[in-house]
Amino acid sequence: MNLHYQNNLIKKMIMLLFLIIGISQTNLLLQNKAQAFPVYAQQGYENPREATGRIVCANCHLAQKNISIEAPKSILPNTVFETTVKIPYNLQSKQILSNGTKGKLNVGAIVILPDGFQLAPSNLISDEIKAKTKNVYIQPYSTDKKNILVVGPMAGNANQEITFPILSPDPNKDKSIHFLKYPIYAGGNRGRGQVYPNGDKSNNNAITSSISGKITDIQELEKGGYQIDIQALDGNNISENIPPGLDLQVAKGDNVISNQLLTQDPNVGGFGQNETEIVLQSPVRIQGMIAFFIITAISQIFFVLKKKQWEKVQVSEMNF
Repeated sequence: MNLHYQNNLIKKMIMLLFLIIGISQTNLLLQNKAQAFPVYAQQGYENPREATGRIVCANCHLAQKNISIEAPKSILPNTVFETTVKIPYNLQSKQILSNGTKGKLNVGAIVILPDGFQLAPSNLISDEIKAKTKNVYIQPYSTDKKNILVVGPMAGNANQEITFPILSPDPNKDKSIHFLKYPIYAGGNRGRGQVYPNGDKSNNNAITSSISGKITDIQELEKGGYQIDIQALDGNNISENIPPGLDLQVAKGDNVISNQLLTQDPNVGGFGQNETEIVLQSPVRIQGMIAFFIITAISQIFFVLKKKQWEKVQVSEMNF
């Protein structure tokens, strides 16, 4: 009985050990998956906007594309407003995925707001804005930079315009905020990058020849891609490996020079940034401006009435 009990105990301990290992591995996979996207920059940059003004997303997405940003010219304190980042591109474009196949482009965006501005809480967002931001998961850049918002990657064909619901601060509650004009910076990306955060190139790059010479053979590999054999001018032979998904633009027998493209450039995406300005407007200033306009209008009316009265007096004196 004791031996049987010990065997059962050992089996239970082994099963418990495997269960703990399985849970830890699952948590590790989930953690790595969460850290992989959408914000590689969070892992390497405390501030995504460099001193030069460039947003660090451009360090991996080397191609430059245009984006636009729309925001109100002025906004009152403690008010929810919309900021929209537009990321246009040809919906027929296909990008090379990490596994070598081609698929639709993804998009992502970043908005750098002034200090004190932040993502609007869901209970303050109107139904209209909620409809625009449905299935769009916006998050702060970090716990201490709530004024910087990021989103993506997500399907680009349905998200060429990304709306950010923003809550403006109240200078009456936060003395570090003032009624001033503030800049808003935005960046938008479509497609994959050419460089990974660790500095390695992705497969979303054109392949160039490392030497000058003649292409003696091109072999299509079983797992996809090609092997190009090149005979150098000094007689040495080298092989260039082409990853799956890339399209060749050379053929057997062609003469190539060093750094000449062997494949077409697969990158159809790119990163762009733009900026706008917004005024945090004081309600007292608006009320004062309205009061000034009313007083000015009333004064002008009285001046006109007084002039008419004076003209009547002059006419009566002339008749007399």
